[in-house]
Amino acid sequence: MGRAVQRRLVGLTAVVAALGMTATLSGCGADTGGGDVTLRLVAADYGTGAGNSSATYWNDLVGRFEKANPGIKVEVSVYSWKDVDRKVAEMVKAGEAPDIAQIGAYADYAKAGKLYPADEMIAIRTSSNFLPSLTDAGEVDGSLYGLPFVASTRLLFYNKGLFAKAGLGAPQTWDDIRNDAAALDRRGVTYPFALPLGQEESQAETLMWMLSGGGGYTDEVGNYAIDSEANVATFRWLKNDLVGKGLTGPVAPGKLDRATAFDAFTEGEVGMLNGHPTLMQEAEKKGVDVGMVPLPGPDGPATGSMGVADWMMGFKQNGHRVETGKFLDFAYQDDNVLAFADQYDLLPVTSTASTAMEADGKQAQLHAFLSALPNSQLYPFGKTSWAQVSEMIKERIGSAVEPGGNPESVLGTIATEARQAESVR
Repeated sequence: MGRAVQRRLVGLTAVVAALGMTATLSGCGADTGGGDVTLRLVAADYGTGAGNSSATYWNDLVGRFEKANPGIKVEVSVYSWKDVDRKVAEMVKAGEAPDIAQIGAYADYAKAGKLYPADEMIAIRTSSNFLPSLTDAGEVDGSLYGLPFVASTRLLFYNKGLFAKAGLGAPQTWDDIRNDAAALDRRGVTYPFALPLGQEESQAETLMWMLSGGGGYTDEVGNYAIDSEANVATFRWLKNDLVGKGLTGPVAPGKLDRATAFDAFTEGEVGMLNGHPTLMQEAEKKGVDVGMVPLPGPDGPATGSMGVADWMMGFKQNGHRVETGKFLDFAYQDDNVLAFADQYDLLPVTSTASTAMEADGKQAQLHAFLSALPNSQLYPFGKTSWAQVSEMIKERIGSAVEPGGNPESVLGTIATEARQAESVR
């Protein structure tokens, strides 16, 4: 399995009574059988290293689930975000789909008829508890297929210590970013502004900048608008005013992955970068005094904020609908949702867990992220072409800001292929 973290958990052997297996389901019909079942779960790693790998969370949850559900075993494989979507796609193509995947996109599989809809798989109490904005983003043709797993919003992070030494205040505009980065560069900061447009998660960095410039991936009616005037102007500014002036550090943005940029921030080597709540936690552990502001726009703080949700889905191939539903109902209990959110400083996706986090004074640092979530803009998850388009962006967007690069040409090519990909689905 390469670098995957694998674990086989051996539970008690028992035959699960039909009544016990179906009591929590809201759908009708059944894909199930007697005897032991082993579910395969593929999940993404939210950790920054072996010490806080998501495998630890899943191993604990699976152990408790198996103890409570004799006869169902769960085999977990955890992959980095750089690899996990591709790995699941390869498994599906090879006819070896997992039972459950926790990855970045679901719509393509739903449209192809490979997923169970939520109302055939999980309890009503589970599906009705998701935040409405996330439920809407998880639907294809009016049915919920993508179960939101965890969410976050993004802010501009800056190193308060470096800013204080340079006599700088919190940036509010693009001019502030450029001028502050230049001041930090003169003081020898390794990455005045870290711009990770490498393949790990550049689709997120791209959307943040598009929103800050008044654009986005789609227009007001939901069609792809990747090459809009606003988006082209944004990337021209990045190319000319940040990258072209040598203010983005020693690694070319197209080669810089998010994990590398985040590690550099926690080591005090980055002046500014776009970050999510997990980075706040890791940086503060290493003594970095973190400042956070909405992403600046050309004339002031951007009005659009970016939200991110990752997804759970149940594949039909192995016929384990009932067992998959039981596992998902267990995983979405408040204590499990909050445990994962707390471990990585992320946001819960259910109403009851969100209410609990809002009332928890220990989570005060996350309240600003939490309040921004209901009105944030997410990726166009409901488009069946999004997984393919996301990969296009990961592979090519870095070239838009490299020396000799042409933002209009790069965005135009991606936009054309995105529209073609959507039209054939």
